[in-house]
Amino acid sequence: MTQEDVLYRYRLGTMALAERLGNVRQACEMLGIHRSTYYRWRRWLERYGPEALRPRERRRPRMPNATPMLVEERVLAFSLAHPGFGPKRVSAELRRAKWGGYAISPSGVYRVLRRHGLNTRARRRSLVAGYAAGTEVEPRPAPAVGRLDVDEPGELVQIDCFRVGKLRGTKGVVWQYTAIDVGSAYTWAELHVTPHNPSSRYASQLARRVARDLKRFGWELGAMLTDNGSEFRAKAFRETVESLGAEHRFIRSGRPQTNGCVERVHGTILEECWKPAFAQYLVPGFLGLRRDLERYLRYYNEDRAHTGRWTRGRTPMEVIGANKMWSGR
Repeated sequence: MTQEDVLYRYRLGTMALAERLGNVRQACEMLGIHRSTYYRWRRWLERYGPEALRPRERRRPRMPNATPMLVEERVLAFSLAHPGFGPKRVSAELRRAKWGGYAISPSGVYRVLRRHGLNTRARRRSLVAGYAAGTEVEPRPAPAVGRLDVDEPGELVQIDCFRVGKLRGTKGVVWQYTAIDVGSAYTWAELHVTPHNPSSRYASQLARRVARDLKRFGWELGAMLTDNGSEFRAKAFRETVESLGAEHRFIRSGRPQTNGCVERVHGTILEECWKPAFAQYLVPGFLGLRRDLERYLRYYNEDRAHTGRWTRGRTPMEVIGANKMWSGR
């Protein structure tokens, strides 16, 4: 870190301290600067943005091939409206006609966000929520696993359970039962309460719903992939899958990456649905969370651009509904 970077962080820290204390005089006395200096820095910040707080020789020059200002504004606005979206997701959404059809690459989105100090989810959430979020820890790279090969929707469905937690007014633990069709990324999810662990009854109920919906779309359920949880090892669930005419496969013990599609969609729902929901509720309720999940899944399946190997910018509904027009909901 250079001297100029230290000075830039010091000036930003001064702005943050004065905002936190609510007293400019006290903040200036603590940092040993005059109030006129603080107000000069704040005038630069409000007029020109954070980049103006850097020493002039360290400011990034405006290049001829730089991202147009209009596109940059759309990137910032969309990223702050959806702080849980990463650069790849923001790029895919802005390319759609409903958001203006702006062609900007994921790396271009990241450069814009980094230029404004918003290149991590924690920083975007802290700006939106008005608190200083902690530094995000970079996850360890997952060990390499073989790619899944499917040719059409319904060929392989992954199913898993996610612990939401205990809620006020519910007797037991709230679990999210999730299934995703690998070939289309179409996702089903339900919330149920059990005394302790997930129940094979609700897992079987979800499996029947998946098979029924696939049939309405014109596809057949080929196989279900699950972990080795007791709810999936139970006789009731195995008989349900067998009655649906599907093959029941188990992941290799200690290798949750094998069930990577459903594990990833759990993380997506957590980032884009549960974290914003829990931040907005004073007291989260079971019925309210169930409505939030249903609303989010409609958006996820029917309106959200996906960038996977099978979807390639299409929504899951566009992929799974390509075989047969489905007018129901």
